[in-house]
Amino acid sequence: MNDLPTTLRPKRWLPRHVQVTAAAAEQPHTAEILRRLEAAGVDDVRFLRSNRLTGLKDGNDREVYARAKATLAVVVAPPSTLAPQPIPPSADWRIDLARGCPAHCQYCYLAGSLTGPPLTRVYANLDDVLAGIGTHAGRGTVTSGTLARGHEGTTFELSCYTDPLALEHLTGSLATAVTRVGTGRYGEDVSLRFTTKYDDVEDLLALPHSRRTRMRVSVNADEVAGRFEGGTASVPARLVALRRMADAGYRVGLTIAPIMPVDDWRAAYGRLLDAAAGALAGVPDLDLSVEAITHRFTPGSKDVLLGWYPGTRLEMDEGRRTQKRTKFGSTKYVYPHETMREMRDWFTGALAERLPGSPLLYWT
Repeated sequence: MNDLPTTLRPKRWLPRHVQVTAAAAEQPHTAEILRRLEAAGVDDVRFLRSNRLTGLKDGNDREVYARAKATLAVVVAPPSTLAPQPIPPSADWRIDLARGCPAHCQYCYLAGSLTGPPLTRVYANLDDVLAGIGTHAGRGTVTSGTLARGHEGTTFELSCYTDPLALEHLTGSLATAVTRVGTGRYGEDVSLRFTTKYDDVEDLLALPHSRRTRMRVSVNADEVAGRFEGGTASVPARLVALRRMADAGYRVGLTIAPIMPVDDWRAAYGRLLDAAAGALAGVPDLDLSVEAITHRFTPGSKDVLLGWYPGTRLEMDEGRRTQKRTKFGSTKYVYPHETMREMRDWFTGALAERLPGSPLLYWT
């Protein structure tokens, strides 16, 4: 295993501005968040008199984007977000520790999912957020009770609307969730899943996780990650973090996303898979899964992304795509059928060759 020194310099995001709502200020977990912010040297912390965030829409589009991306809001999760929601094909249910992400990925899928300025909200009522694990244990259709993935128990995805590791040094919420699930607080047959583009795993390594958390790193070919994933840890650093978590006994995974047919894409993604195989070589009792997600966009997300990144070189040409209807009746643009088939066939064979025994959970 090489490149271990990169873990000595983990990628960390620090907000320049913090707003704490009145309701959040009353939550016990907020004290821990404030302690971590102070320790990190963040001193622009505003305590609001109400639960309405302020000053986020002042200025032009670029100013609004820049300010939002530099802002952390400590808020109370509303009742509408507390009930776990189905999240196929990843997991049985979605649990939100936060909403929003500090990274600057030019293909950001949150652009089509969240409204308003792209700030990051972390939830202070952590007990309420995690309570859904207990109420929904034993329910679900993706892993719970299935033949293929039933050994995972009822699964809860923590990274649908955020990157929880990017925020962990400021919140401690992820460690709390891992510890509670690992020690059986919500039952013996539940597990957590999260995906990250960051590498600061030090505080997770010694937790009593009981192999009930699967940490996946989101990875991509150099031609994609190097061009479109601003503010994140490098892919080699993410793979080092994955190795450290695997050595600590965690179940791990690769989320290869978003896959793009860049020039010479077979060679580009072949190098990525070779790097992943090398990073994980020799891990005892390795439990590795793979998820593969191709690039897609909606008319709404395209408009938002072009507003955020007007100079992007990201391909979003409807004329080169196939239009597809979602189950909710909206439109998204995916790669043509022949391109999808060609890429899927290649990845299926390449994964079997380079990472044998690591199931491809889904291709989408």
